[in-house]
Amino acid sequence: MEKHNFKKSKKHENYRHLVWTLAKTDFKLRYHGSVLGYVWALLKPLLMFLVLNFVFSSIFNPRNTGTHYFSLQLLTAIMLFNFFAEGTTAGMMSLLNKSSLVTKIYIPRWTIILASTLNAAMIFLTNLIIMVVFFAYYHFKPSLEGILMFGFFIVLTYVLILEFSFFAAPLYLKFRDLAMIWEVLVTILFYAAPIVYPLSVLPVWAHKIILLNPMAFIIHFMKVSLTENHFPELLQTVLFLGFLTVAGTISFLVYRKLEKRIAENI
Repeated sequence: MEKHNFKKSKKHENYRHLVWTLAKTDFKLRYHGSVLGYVWALLKPLLMFLVLNFVFSSIFNPRNTGTHYFSLQLLTAIMLFNFFAEGTTAGMMSLLNKSSLVTKIYIPRWTIILASTLNAAMIFLTNLIIMVVFFAYYHFKPSLEGILMFGFFIVLTYVLILEFSFFAAPLYLKFRDLAMIWEVLVTILFYAAPIVYPLSVLPVWAHKIILLNPMAFIIHFMKVSLTENHFPELLQTVLFLGFLTVAGTISFLVYRKLEKRIAENI
């Protein structure tokens, strides 16, 4: 029994090492050869924020909407959504991008998908430096509860990324049009979530409809938790966790069904 447990523990340790190695390699290769290197990862969300902040800060005047710290809310929302967009795209394309590993040697396919999403998570976590700088610039110190909720919503976003990736990665091998479809859907999701506008500018009856979008739910409550100490109700959180559980179950079943044909579909 002890010998079996030791082998099982060793196997899990090897998988963890493999996933971490793949994620680090992707992270290093992503900006290899570019002049600015990793700076591009910082510039993308920063430039997007500066443009949108310039355009929308005057439209959604805090004095007119009751929204405080619009710029900080916009920055955090853009960074979190970029994490979602890049993580889901990387996860969906992971098996095809690592086709040489899939077809030439055997490694568990799930490690490739997981490593690709971890690479996106590593980039997001390092980009948090921008957030710290801007919060210091605006002399705003979030409450401990707000920071904890922010961390909670980061975890929820990563869970969404994983669920989508395990669902879409094997499907993408058969239906390459998924990349173009997802690119369009990500753009729709961006404007369907309260990122460049506060939820308060919409009529009350529209709030429940908007919050059916899982990223809208996460982004809205992440913003108001971090800057206004306004948190989701317990029932809202329970229902959202229930949705994630159902979505995760469906994703797992689809992946298990298609896993055996991954190498053939490449």
